[in-house]
Amino acid sequence: MLECEDQPCCPVRTDWANNPSVEASGNLKPENKRKCEGPDSPVIKKMRLEPGISATEVTNGVAHHQSFGNQESGPIPPNVSSSNLTSGELAAVTGMTPGGARVVDVHRTGAKCVPGEAGDSRMPGVAYHLVGLLRVKPGRGDRTCSMSCSDKLARWNILGCQGALLMHFIEEPIYLSAIVIGKCPYSQEAMQRALIRRCQNVSALPKGFGVQEVKIQQSDLLFEQSRCAVQAKRADSAGRLVPCGAAISWSAVPEQPLDVTANGFPQGATKKEIRSLQARSRISKVELFRSFQKLLSSISEDKWPDSLRVRKLETYQDYKEAASTYQEAWSALRKQAFGSWIRNPPDYHQFK
Repeated sequence: MLECEDQPCCPVRTDWANNPSVEASGNLKPENKRKCEGPDSPVIKKMRLEPGISATEVTNGVAHHQSFGNQESGPIPPNVSSSNLTSGELAAVTGMTPGGARVVDVHRTGAKCVPGEAGDSRMPGVAYHLVGLLRVKPGRGDRTCSMSCSDKLARWNILGCQGALLMHFIEEPIYLSAIVIGKCPYSQEAMQRALIRRCQNVSALPKGFGVQEVKIQQSDLLFEQSRCAVQAKRADSAGRLVPCGAAISWSAVPEQPLDVTANGFPQGATKKEIRSLQARSRISKVELFRSFQKLLSSISEDKWPDSLRVRKLETYQDYKEAASTYQEAWSALRKQAFGSWIRNPPDYHQFK
């Protein structure tokens, strides 16, 4: 969006939920021309060119160095695909312009290393970042406690994406079978490292938990709200390009498939409603806990799983800690791979 605009994004219609699928390369087949869900393109800072350097470092359309623009970024080995990229995108991913000048300043992630991690080297070019470090999402204000997207996906690839509460009712975690990345400078090796390989030696996990070989594929469609796509459309518009504060969550729930928020609140919420129930996102911890409690109330207590009957449980934190196998797996993952993971203060989870 442009800074001069009032709305964070165009209003989202509920009929969008009927066609939320993705076109992707590989084994994914196209359904229609309107599907283009993928992550935003990497952040690209202003590039400084070093003239007079030969372009021989790029051979047959394959870049030999790249700094991948997701939160687990850093120097990337060969095999970066450039066949579908424009000359500008190719310059960003390969470090070379079409004329042969080398791009000294390439992709940077705004995600900051969490306290306790080694930290980035901050050396010029592709050596600026260290890979494999835990990071928090970037922000323009106070530092957030929200871990980066790649860190969360790596965690889900071992613990499952169901969370602790649902583990009371299921025998094994629920894993993602595939992850689709939108058209952008891309490295399969970087994705494999970020989501799978850095945790592949985690062991001593409870039965049913383990590192998954999730399929990682790239779509040939550019996300129409990505930075480079919006910049191309708004080339002649006044105003500075800033990140959008909106988020869209889709679920296969017929009565309410979409949860659309702007700056953390449901789209359309007024200032008077900010502290009311109407101003809560349906995927907030409080609302998910309410749904869990509603499920419990529909089941006779004598049919509850043993994990919920061992002791009296009252708060959200109590119910999470009672999922013993999940907590055991999470403890093993923290000890062996994610020791610096930022955890919210216990007071945040003491609601009933």
